[in-house]
Amino acid sequence: MRKIYAKQLTNDNFREFGEFYDMVNPQGNHLDDFYPDHVLAANGSSMPMAFSSYVVRKVPEMIVTKAEYHDEACEIMMPIDGDIIFHVAPPSKEIVPEKTEAFFVPRGVLVKLNAGVWHQESFAAGEEDVHILIVLPQRTYKKDCTLVPYEKADWTEIVWEQKDV
Repeated sequence: MRKIYAKQLTNDNFREFGEFYDMVNPQGNHLDDFYPDHVLAANGSSMPMAFSSYVVRKVPEMIVTKAEYHDEACEIMMPIDGDIIFHVAPPSKEIVPEKTEAFFVPRGVLVKLNAGVWHQESFAAGEEDVHILIVLPQRTYKKDCTLVPYEKADWTEIVWEQKDV
């Protein structure tokens, strides 16, 4: 099984997958205490945006066994009460498990995944379960979601060596 190391998010290393913004420690353009429009997500659907909860349970190992993508929609996620590790791979016509990368996302950092980016489950970076806000056009998981289980030979273990975060 291949091993990859989760990285800190930076604008340079995450640019091909999307963008992010620290909602708990906002910076940049603002109107007094309101920080508007720092992450924009295209919605290729006429469906309303839906806000959903996703509970990430602590697991003994972070093993990537599958991935999904959305053709029409960006996906927004934000860990609410803990830090997470998540995986992505660049958009492609075929699965690309060998191009999987993993990132550490601190609590309160909003991440936008571009349409077509391969991704799937997130993992709790600490000892507790984490609640994640997910934002997608309504029913994307039924209408615009291609989920592919990997062959066992393509599974990837994510290693997180916590440093100063």
